[in-house]
Formats: sequence, C-alpha cells, structure tokens
Amino acid sequence: MAKKRKKKKASADRNLIALRQPHEVRYWSKKFKVTPAKLKTAVKVAGRSSKNVAAYFKLAKHRARDRALISLSEPYEVRYWSKKFKITPAKLKTSVKAAGRSSLKVAAYLADSKKKRKKTKKKKKKF
Repeated sequence: MAKKRKKKKASADRNLIALRQPHEVRYWSKKFKVTPAKLKTAVKVAGRSSKNVAAYFKLAKHRARDRALISLSEPYEVRYWSKKFKITPAKLKTSVKAAGRSSLKVAAYLADSKKKRKKTKKKKKKF
C-alpha cells in the first residue's frame, strides 16, 4: 500500500486579526505596541489584514512626527508656534535655525536661552 501524503494545512486567516478573540487582541496589541482600543480602531479603518494595520500604524506614527515639526514656510504654523512659545515670529525663525525644526528642541533652546538671560541679569545687578 502506498502511503498517503499529508498536506500541511496552514490557517487561511493567520495574517488576519480577529477582534472577537481576546488572545488575538492581546497578541496583536503587543506586537504593534498599542492599546487594544487603538488596535480596534486601526482594524476598523484599515481592515483585518495585519499588513494593512501595520501600514496604518506606520503612517500614523509618521503623521504624529510631522505635527511636532515647525515649518517656517507656512504662515499659519509660524503664527501658531509663535503664540505657543510666546515669542515673535522673528525670534521663532532664529530659534528654528539654531535648534532645528523639532518643536521639542526649539522649546529646550528657548528655555536654555531664557536661563542664560536671567543669569546675566543677576551678574549685572551684583556689580
């Protein structure tokens, strides 16, 4: 008698995210490093495919990074960041040139320059 060859049966939905199964929600949440709520939102927007959900998270991360960058070419951004940091647009442009486009770096640069100004004022008062 000839032996029957057993075909490997692969799960057809191995790369699909099943939100109704708690263990899968835990697995995919841990894999993408997001909360289950964010995973559920991503699946609703991008579909059940893990590749599509991964692309969705990558795009979302990219967009979040862009929001933290200061674009001096856009007047509305210059107004927004000037108001947020409570400085003039000219000072904002100088700060961006010195620290870079990251809003966090600009905030640190402004805080550092403020400390330096306070120190020089104290030294002047002593003499």
